[in-house]
Amino acid sequence: MSTSETLTLPVRADEATATPLMELRSVKQHYPVARHLPVGPRKFVKALDGVDLSLAEGETLGVIGESGCGKSTLARVMAGLEKPTAGQVLFRGQDINGLKGDERREMRRNIQLIFQDPYSSLNPRMSVEELVGEPFAIHPEVAPKAGRKAKIKELLELVGLNPNHADRYPHNFSGGQQQRIGIARGIALNPQMLICDEPVSALDVSVRAQVVNLLDDLQKELGLSYLFIAHDLQIVRHISDRVATMYLGRVVELGTYADVYDRTGQPYTRALMSAAPELRRNDGTDRERIVLQGDPPSPIDPPAGCRFHTRCPMAQAICATKEPELVQISDTHVARCHFATNTPTN
Repeated sequence: MSTSETLTLPVRADEATATPLMELRSVKQHYPVARHLPVGPRKFVKALDGVDLSLAEGETLGVIGESGCGKSTLARVMAGLEKPTAGQVLFRGQDINGLKGDERREMRRNIQLIFQDPYSSLNPRMSVEELVGEPFAIHPEVAPKAGRKAKIKELLELVGLNPNHADRYPHNFSGGQQQRIGIARGIALNPQMLICDEPVSALDVSVRAQVVNLLDDLQKELGLSYLFIAHDLQIVRHISDRVATMYLGRVVELGTYADVYDRTGQPYTRALMSAAPELRRNDGTDRERIVLQGDPPSPIDPPAGCRFHTRCPMAQAICATKEPELVQISDTHVARCHFATNTPTN
């Protein structure tokens, strides 16, 4: 029986009865591995292997986990850039991979991306005016030509840039300013959702907080929903309403930021928290340091039973043979572990 049949995944209390803005149901994304000889069964990289998630209007869902756990694949699938191997990706209750024509065009307008490296995501041969105004060529109904320059200047002001610099090129700006250009382009079409894939990891520490605060302000002003992927756990905690931990293509913990950070129910999440020096206990002391042994297993051939058992300090015999379901720890908190707990870790 699938996770979605055994329990209801936690959502924000004020959205419990509403249709989620975005919902994933048992989503899988498997990539075939190239082989030189057609011998033996075909192998697949199981980047996503049964993901159930939802995102409410006006919410920020943070996603954390080691490199290779499936976070960026999740972003591409939710954006409609890749069709999943199995499962459904629903936007306002409609499967996005079944949409065609104007319906698909409207869906794509409403889901925009902010990329990790602002410089490589901006065409160096285009001016800021051309970069921010490019989406209007595809959706001219949002900004007709007559008022397009004014709209671009308005967007630049909204993200904290000088509108008089619209004729400059990306190399004339700092990394933080380049990311602001990317954000201006991302909100140009009045989307309902932004997928932010490591939006501050390429920036200096001194400007990360400025960009995150900008995203926070834009969410309040424009009513945006965010999928926010990041390695910086302190930033995820600051901006997120709920947090999902991923490991080897699966969600292993999901709850409010307070649930996941202060009442961690899954040992993998607990290990991630202990590795972040900025996440200290409420009394100012450091968390217990948990050192994981070995590297993450291959997503081509994940371990039987619990996928984390080969590295887990709490592993017992059952972990090697039986795969754990998501356990309901509280109304807002689930964890995939045979020994999930709700013990405060702050």
